[in-house]
Amino acid sequence: MSVSTRRRRYAAVALASVAVLAAATACGEDNEGGDTGAKPEKLVVDTFGEAGYEDLVKQYEQQTGIKIELRKVAQLNEFRPRVVRSLATGKGAADVIMLEEGILNEFKLNPGNWVDLAPLVGDKSKDYLSWKYELGKAPDGRLMGLPTDVGGLGLCYRTDLFEAAGLPTNRDEVSALWPTWDKFIETGKNYKAKTGKGFVDSVTTAVNAVMFQQNGADLFYDKEDKLIADTSPAVKAAWDQAIAIADAGISAKITTWSPEWNAGFKQGTFAVNACPSWMLGIVESNSGPENAGKWDLAAVPGGAGNWGGSWLGVPTQSKYHAEAAKLIDFLTNTAGQVAAFKKSGPLPTNLKALEDAAFTSFTNKYFSDAPTGKIFGDGVQKIVPTHLGPKHQAVKENALEPALRAYESGQANKTEAWEQFTKDAATQGAF
Repeated sequence: MSVSTRRRRYAAVALASVAVLAAATACGEDNEGGDTGAKPEKLVVDTFGEAGYEDLVKQYEQQTGIKIELRKVAQLNEFRPRVVRSLATGKGAADVIMLEEGILNEFKLNPGNWVDLAPLVGDKSKDYLSWKYELGKAPDGRLMGLPTDVGGLGLCYRTDLFEAAGLPTNRDEVSALWPTWDKFIETGKNYKAKTGKGFVDSVTTAVNAVMFQQNGADLFYDKEDKLIADTSPAVKAAWDQAIAIADAGISAKITTWSPEWNAGFKQGTFAVNACPSWMLGIVESNSGPENAGKWDLAAVPGGAGNWGGSWLGVPTQSKYHAEAAKLIDFLTNTAGQVAAFKKSGPLPTNLKALEDAAFTSFTNKYFSDAPTGKIFGDGVQKIVPTHLGPKHQAVKENALEPALRAYESGQANKTEAWEQFTKDAATQGAF
């Protein structure tokens, strides 16, 4: 079957599946689409996680007189269905929508749902990391989204818990503990022996970090968008490392993004978690002000990688294409990306932002004054994009991670867990 045929079939299947979903969630502007040319009283922005836009939208409101309704959803697996539903039903979409790399390619299959930003914002190709800008284009050439961030990797750790376990707390000394994932496991065993507690939050955050360290590799799909989850060397390497962490007994065995996981940051249920740059704001939000200065940031074992990152796009359903595009330009320009990073951690993709002294010299007070601008900024130019297929996020969340949790919890042995993953990957990734 040709790539184009597979894409057409997937598009039809995806549209059919979402057509039966419930009515769209309420939005400030239900409409049939098309730019009215009028200045809106309000623009609605849909994001997930911690994008760092709270102060920026207030500034935009003051500058333009346009009210900005910022609608945040904590998790991507809750966010995506809302977007799919609004596009399928033709109502309920925000004026500006964040598109994460794990779901972007799925929406590229129906580019007509998205406004071409290029005529509205001009040529921005020289403003961003070139590969990031190009990935924001649909197959028909339209610019579906302007880049927001990338997910340079680090490891967040609790200095107070490390000290109690007799481990070093200085970030350079901590980084030296684990140049490799095997050394990370050794450190975790030491911590577990001293405290009796889980060292890392979950094998699922670890598997994501390892998987996205396979720079330039094919993960669940090859570059022709053929599903290769069961044969991908990159996926198998990440799987084996996650199994080794589970076998070492150093995980707190908490489902990522669950209420228990959220509470675990504050309660000290675990001492370490994988931290792409955008995770900093989530760690701070979950840990609360009482744990300020108890977190720090160390290097990730095994070398640099990129986990996550997004774009901002305008659905054609919006009545205010031009004004929504202006808002996107504001949020993703140099000042906007620096401000978002300082607020919540999303790592800039705007080239001038990456060189701005306000970014490069920034230290994060919550994370023990870690020089997060330098730590993340030093590696961003070295990132090699990893190919993600149309249903990457579905395979990751509904096949890979559940199978690993089944093994981690003792509900499946290694063979059974792998078979569960490959079977579910074929179902979740088919199109």
